[in-house]
Amino acid sequence: MTKHAPNLGTTIRPTARELRWFAHIDRHGPQSSEFLIELTRDTHRCKDSALRRLQALREAGYLFLPSQQRQIAKADFHPYIYDLTPMGFEHLSYEQPSEQHCRPTGHWWHGLWVASVSSAIEILASRLGHEYVPAERIIAIKDVSVGIPLTKGSVVPDQIFAIKSDDGYLAYALEVDRATEPVRSTAARKSLKRSVGQYREVLGQGLHKQHYGLKCELVVLWVFLRRAREAQWRSCFQGGTTRQKSNVFEADFPRWEQLQAAISEGPVFA
Repeated sequence: MTKHAPNLGTTIRPTARELRWFAHIDRHGPQSSEFLIELTRDTHRCKDSALRRLQALREAGYLFLPSQQRQIAKADFHPYIYDLTPMGFEHLSYEQPSEQHCRPTGHWWHGLWVASVSSAIEILASRLGHEYVPAERIIAIKDVSVGIPLTKGSVVPDQIFAIKSDDGYLAYALEVDRATEPVRSTAARKSLKRSVGQYREVLGQGLHKQHYGLKCELVVLWVFLRRAREAQWRSCFQGGTTRQKSNVFEADFPRWEQLQAAISEGPVFA
């Protein structure tokens, strides 16, 4: 039976490029215009026309600008962050199944950083001829949650994905640390040291394979916005950090050029 797009009350219909934008936002979370332009640079190179279309899609009701992006100093100097409206999600649903239940949740700024990092990794992987395997496909193997059960409680990665290259598959648990939690805590609360210990249990016992049904190895990718915080993270290890690796951006706002440079030189593509 053929699916017909709903009557959306607008004459503007997303093009193939714009549906790629919608699907990317659905998969990762809110995206800045910079990242969306880079996503489709393989087919469309004009930045000005892309910005005009993003504005048109917003005026037509497919996209909106989350208000949180205006709550920082010099907000006008940063590119707009776009997210899908219910109408945008509905239109996309007629083209493909939604992945939005795998998007980052919780504090908006934290979610934006997670979405930006995973977005940049997918774009760069594609340019290198690698395949980015999203969380949706991973959790569908055994129809499980993103959270990995532990002896006590569970650990929930900010995002889970895999990269398929000529060498095979390698899975990643992404953790974006904005220094909002203590390094150590005697209370029963989340801390940097506690998270490091939880991932040691996952890696040491292969819990990611049991839970997700993965056959490949897992690397925990920690992203820090300050080198001083990365140094605190390193102090949580008595031994090496072989399968817990780090990347540092030294930034207050996710910009494409900075993330592209840091990720290209970091542990995912090194």
